[in-house]
Amino acid sequence: MNKPISSVWPGRPYPRGAHWDGEGVNFAIFSEHGEKVELCLFDPKGKSEIQRIELKERSDFVWHCYLPELRPGALYGFRVHGPYRPEDGHRFNPNKLLIEPYAKDIVGTPIWNDAHFGYSIGSKQEDLSFSRRDNASFMPKCRVIDQTFLWGNDQSPDIQWQDMVIYELHVKGFTMQHPDIPAQFRGTYAGLAMGPAIEHLKRLGVTTVELMPIHTFFDDRHLVEQGMRNYWGYNSIGFLAPDARYSASGNVSEFKTMVKTLHKAGIEIILDVVYNHTVEGNQMGPTLSLRGIDNVSYYRLMADNPRYYKDYTGCGNTLDMQQSCVLQLIMDSLRYWVLEMHVDGFRFDLASALARDLHEVNQLGTFFDTIRQDPVLSTIKLIAEPWDLGEGGYQVGNFPMGWAEWNDKYRDSIRSYWKGDGGLLGELAQRLTGSSDLYERSGRKPHASINFICAHDGFTLHDLVTYDTKHNEANQEDNHDGNDNNHSWNCGIEGETDNPEINALRARQKRNFLATLLFSQGVPMLVAGDEMGRTQQGNNNAYCQDNAINWLSWELKPQDQDLLEFTRSIISLRLKHPLLRRRYFFQGRSIRGGDVKDILWLKPDSTEMSDDDWNQPFSRCLGLHLIGDSLFETDEQGQRLIDDNLLLLINAYHEDIAFTLPEFGEHSCWEVLLDTFERRGKPEISHHSVGQNCSVHGRSLMLLKQSKTQ
Repeated sequence: MNKPISSVWPGRPYPRGAHWDGEGVNFAIFSEHGEKVELCLFDPKGKSEIQRIELKERSDFVWHCYLPELRPGALYGFRVHGPYRPEDGHRFNPNKLLIEPYAKDIVGTPIWNDAHFGYSIGSKQEDLSFSRRDNASFMPKCRVIDQTFLWGNDQSPDIQWQDMVIYELHVKGFTMQHPDIPAQFRGTYAGLAMGPAIEHLKRLGVTTVELMPIHTFFDDRHLVEQGMRNYWGYNSIGFLAPDARYSASGNVSEFKTMVKTLHKAGIEIILDVVYNHTVEGNQMGPTLSLRGIDNVSYYRLMADNPRYYKDYTGCGNTLDMQQSCVLQLIMDSLRYWVLEMHVDGFRFDLASALARDLHEVNQLGTFFDTIRQDPVLSTIKLIAEPWDLGEGGYQVGNFPMGWAEWNDKYRDSIRSYWKGDGGLLGELAQRLTGSSDLYERSGRKPHASINFICAHDGFTLHDLVTYDTKHNEANQEDNHDGNDNNHSWNCGIEGETDNPEINALRARQKRNFLATLLFSQGVPMLVAGDEMGRTQQGNNNAYCQDNAINWLSWELKPQDQDLLEFTRSIISLRLKHPLLRRRYFFQGRSIRGGDVKDILWLKPDSTEMSDDDWNQPFSRCLGLHLIGDSLFETDEQGQRLIDDNLLLLINAYHEDIAFTLPEFGEHSCWEVLLDTFERRGKPEISHHSVGQNCSVHGRSLMLLKQSKTQ
């Protein structure tokens, strides 16, 4: 923009935000309690405010105008006038340039300064004081974009839930150290769309990439001042803008190109989204966006003292889903990412906070009702992190139809079992078969359970078998941060060691965890790097480490290459056997009126488990016999699926256990498909006769299929 805007038209209240229609730009921003709204336009570098335009039109609390002379690329922000009465919840301060909630592109990073705060830092009145300092020179700016993009024949791969293998990754960390990706593209959307990255995902067998937060977020001031960053990104400020720090080109279209390229490779994209809170924090936080636009309308405030925020998130504030403006913002954001950016689904951070009505979590609340009836959002993949930090926030198993959930009961049970804890066979059986105790009563299927051993939050798989306790000193919080209850086991020595026996056991334990994950009913989720031994050096809360602690290393040691090959093989096995990824829960009863059940739980002597056997605290081993003839499921063309009879033998005891292989049909034998005692899972002995004893090594598992005798 080279000259001042001379023409201001009334414009329309919708669509919200800055919308270029090919001829001009419409601006619309909600503020119910604001008394005056000003649009601030900036020079191309965002350094100087060159014009301020008052939005004089107001429709249903939406302030709007249309600028026929403005073009894409223009930089802008807002100032909102109104009462500054924190004791009543109002924190308007026109001295603060504000990020617009619907901005589709946000450029620059905040330079932390006391001017960002609506009150005077150091005042005895604290946040009841009023700051007259202008923060515009320290603030990022919103940018008008042209949404045009040639999608061609792009379509979602539309992977069926039961066929999914989710891979949670960080856009920057995944490629930052990849030697085959040009340096200028490492850590970016463009880098993730390049051949070496896609080849790794395809060879591994990944169907669905879950991106850690890419909504624009800011680094916390205290982290920046300590030389760190909010690496994970759970600190949103812009719900429609992809974070520019991951862009090699600086253009929003780079994200779209990444999506299009991954789709062409048959890979879905799910976004990890943070709609429960914002970067603005509690009453002592900065005024950067929603707080200055209309604090009362956007945030949950304490009813008896609205100076303070209701914090269900542990981050200082909680967005108020009871307010129509908040619900509309979130729904508009979700639809934008589906319709304009072509993503395939969402994982909702601290989703219980979104489900709260007045205080209690309500699975039939407004948020779920709105999504359920939405013609766009009701058809995509929806995954909940089913808890928040408030009272009653833990809601695993309680989300409604149409939702899958991160199943931390699965994580903790499998970790504890392989650690060697006793009395867990009943719990193990529930988790291996899709957690019907959590999901079947609500009419959901096994895919409602997103199974995981590790995620971004906590130990990596390598660290899970290397450390008994967290080692978070690098976070500069005296090791007080992070979870103290990790269900981890260091296999005898804390930390890295040259002891070959310990390292062999650790490698086997990693194979045990991965095989259990991929052979369980439900949807498996891997965290990037676990397939090749990534370590965070014992840090189980590496949210602030934008460095090699979090970045994947692609220089693989022999044992890491072995683990990678092993992971590829078990994902391939899962794909080959529909019994390992059923659409429906096992019934545990006879099929076709005969004596054959769809699933048999076996003791080492091949007899069925009794009620007493399930409760034995000393038991560490279990056999799981899956009957191929019991599948009764069809493919997408309606053809019945057929599978072999499979036998999973699991031994968390430290000594070898002899399992008697069950007799099931004449002229057959058992072929070993996988043995985690072997470094790449390939068994030394491949066939065993029925009725024969098969030795399962201590702390290992085997997968066998029934074959005809040669």
